[in-house]
Amino acid sequence: MTPKVAFIGMTHLGLVSATAICAQGFETVCLDPDAALVERLAAGELPVTEPGLDDLLKGNGGRQRFSSDFSRLADCDVAYIAADVPTDDRGESDLSTVRDLIARARPHLGERAILVVLSQVPPGFTRGIDFPAERLFYQVETLIFGRAVERAREPERYIVGCAEPNAPLPPAFQALLSAFGCPILPMRYESAELAKISINVCLVASVAAANTMAEVCEAIGADWQEIVPALRLDRRIGQYAYINPGLGIAGGNLERDLATVLRLSEAHDTDGGVVSAWLANSRHRRDWAAETLRREQASLGVDPLVAVWGLAYKENTHSVKNSPSLATLAQFPELRLRLHDPVVPAEQAGHPRADGAPDPLATVEGADALMILTPWADYRAQAPAEIAARMKGTLVIDPYRVLAADDMQAAGLDHLTLGVPPLRATQ
Repeated sequence: MTPKVAFIGMTHLGLVSATAICAQGFETVCLDPDAALVERLAAGELPVTEPGLDDLLKGNGGRQRFSSDFSRLADCDVAYIAADVPTDDRGESDLSTVRDLIARARPHLGERAILVVLSQVPPGFTRGIDFPAERLFYQVETLIFGRAVERAREPERYIVGCAEPNAPLPPAFQALLSAFGCPILPMRYESAELAKISINVCLVASVAAANTMAEVCEAIGADWQEIVPALRLDRRIGQYAYINPGLGIAGGNLERDLATVLRLSEAHDTDGGVVSAWLANSRHRRDWAAETLRREQASLGVDPLVAVWGLAYKENTHSVKNSPSLATLAQFPELRLRLHDPVVPAEQAGHPRADGAPDPLATVEGADALMILTPWADYRAQAPAEIAARMKGTLVIDPYRVLAADDMQAAGLDHLTLGVPPLRATQ
């Protein structure tokens, strides 16, 4: 019999994961204690921005149902806890919602039902849950904002924390995971909980290496993008490595995991010095756009107007958690700004002299400078010649190299980007 699956907590993680599993042919119940949220979801009103999610949800039809009635768990074979885990300024997790949803769900689960914690929790959390160990599991989530549907439908592997890693998985859980045709890696609870942190630590190491060497390129006249292909062809690094420079790490999850490693290192007297260095490097590079604008500000005249493309912390998401864009804008309360983002309203910048614009070209109309702080696809499609025709000035700060440098120079624009010295229109 095909297992019936429940997802508890209609967060970004819960909604995307439930929709992907339903699309694989499993009847899926989506539960949340917020009845108003459930009503909006049932009407197809999604609270998250994620490419492909709307169409996938519509295609699931009646197989995917939304409810705030936890008694619907009674006939479910596998129940996932998918609550958001917010973090504070120190990267410490608030697990109260995870605990609350587990407590709400437990009385309604059948005697053979499997409980899976999908929310990211610190090492040691799962083993402390009051639930039969042979039916309790932790599954590592590998959600990437902007690519969440793709990742959920085509997982690279499933990492599963178990009380007994050598024991077979319960048939219903095994059938569910096997439907995706990827490797299943069972391990003890603590190993699985640490696996996600380990993945993120390795990603941060790559980002820090790329940012460090890109800054050297800017100083000596090299071009980091010429070096990148050599790294991707090195099997020890690989074609999928995170080696594009950026404005530090953002979004909250990586920062949380680094903070967790530092706390574990302090508690157990292990060496976390390299993690501290990565955090320092991230803060240093986060301010690249701000420092670049400060160096150029005198050339912009009195009370300049700066156009800004992008407020979200990355493309294809509505999240502004630890957004480098907002961190940059907060350093210039005196500047006049005109802002655009495809999904984030200008008001979220909280800037005293900022106004919104309806589209990218309207944003640059009469502007003395342009900063492209989120690499949305909409911005890559803009023609440099049209940008130049609309702008009053010539300065474009483009850390992610959204626009082609040669086209920018040909249009008479000064193009400043990460990993290469400034390219001036007059050169």
